[in-house]
This record gives sequence, structure tokens and C-alpha cells, in this order.
Amino acid sequence: MPRAVKGDAGLFVVDATWGMIQPLTLAPGVDTFGELEVIKHITAGGALVDCRLASYLTGGTIPTAVNIPHVEIVERSHELDRESLTVVFCNGPQCPASSDAVNALLQAGWPAQALAYYRGGIHDWVTLGLPLATLERSARDPVD
Repeated sequence: MPRAVKGDAGLFVVDATWGMIQPLTLAPGVDTFGELEVIKHITAGGALVDCRLASYLTGGTIPTAVNIPHVEIVERSHELDRESLTVVFCNGPQCPASSDAVNALLQAGWPAQALAYYRGGIHDWVTLGLPLATLERSARDPVD
């Protein structure tokens, strides 16, 4: 997870020594998005889900994202629209949370064409200097 460098606005430290590199393609019919596709999607009002656990949200998230942790994605899938495209992301190319979320939704019968995967996640978003937003915690979110 990128961490802001105190006293140096816009500078982040990124630890990429954890996790395992995730595949570029998760499943047939699930598109993989880059930053430009994510920007186009959210500008058009499309759904964006941050699949990270609440403890990772303190540094911010991609603007317009809602948080549904990957471990809750199936039980909370009623919050998503099966008829519209939802883009999911997590910490980055080495993080399995998005892969887990997409695979869980597919196994639960979710249509592949209703899902897209932003593989770069918050790691690449921050690395490219794109804006972050604060994600308001809901009453259901645990306090870390």
C-alpha cells in the first residue's frame, strides 16, 4: 500500500515486496482495465469497487469508489447492478483481493460481462500521480 511521505506533498513510498503477481486476464469475458479506461468509466458514472480491507483505506481511494472488501463481495453483491459494468480494484498487480472478488462473483453466477478488473489498483494509480479521495466509513465498517 502506498504511504504518503510526511512533509513531502505528493510523494509516496510503495512496498511491492509482498503478495504474488496477478494475471493480466482473470477470466473469459472479464475485461482488464488500465487507468484511462477507469477514468472514462467513472467519468461516465460507472460503478467502481475498492476490494481492499478497511485497514488499507486510510491513504485514500480512487474517486467515486465504494468499498466492498473482497471477503464480503458475494454477501454484498446485492449492492451492485448485474446489468451495468462494475470495475473492481485493490492494492495493485501483486494483490490477490480483486482476483478473489471477481472469481467469487463468477462462481456465484455473476455475469462476466458485468465485471472489469483494474489490475494496477491503488499502487499504479498513486504511482501515476492520479487523484485520491477519502472514503467515508459506513456504520458497518469495523474500526481498525
